[in-house]
Amino acid sequence: MIKPAALIKQTSSGGVIFRQSSGQAEIALVSVKGGKAWCLPKGLVDSGETPEMTAVREVREETGLNGNIIGKLGDIAYWYYIRDENVKCRKTVSFYLMEYVSGDTADHDSEVDSAEWFSFEDALARVRYRGDKSIISKALAWIQEDRA
Repeated sequence: MIKPAALIKQTSSGGVIFRQSSGQAEIALVSVKGGKAWCLPKGLVDSGETPEMTAVREVREETGLNGNIIGKLGDIAYWYYIRDENVKCRKTVSFYLMEYVSGDTADHDSEVDSAEWFSFEDALARVRYRGDKSIISKALAWIQEDRA
C-alpha cells in the first residue's frame, strides 16, 4: 500500500533588487540547479523575522547585494514535492521591490550557483518560473510609473 504524501505549508520572502546603469534599470537574478534555472532570490521566513526582514536578508545572502525596500510587489504560491521525504509542500512567497544600496554579486553565498545583473528584458527572457516573470513584470511597471 502506498502511503499518502504528508502536506506542509511554507512561507518565504524575496526581492527584486534593482539599480540604474547607463540610464537603464537592471535587476539581480540568481542561478540554481547547477546553473540550469535563473530566478529571483528568496528563502524561508525564520522565526522572529518579518517577511520584509527575510526579503532583505535573502537578497543579501543570495546576491551579495544590500537594498532598501520600496514596497511589496505581491505574492506567488505554488506546490512542490519532496520525493525522498514523501512530502507535498504548498509554498507562498512574498516579494518586495528593493533599491540597490551596496554590494557585489561576486559575494553571493553557496546556496546559489551565481548572481548577475540583467536588464528587465533579459531577466524576463532568462527566468524559468512563471511566478518570477509575473513579479518582474510588476517591478518593471512600478519603476516605469515612478519615472513618469
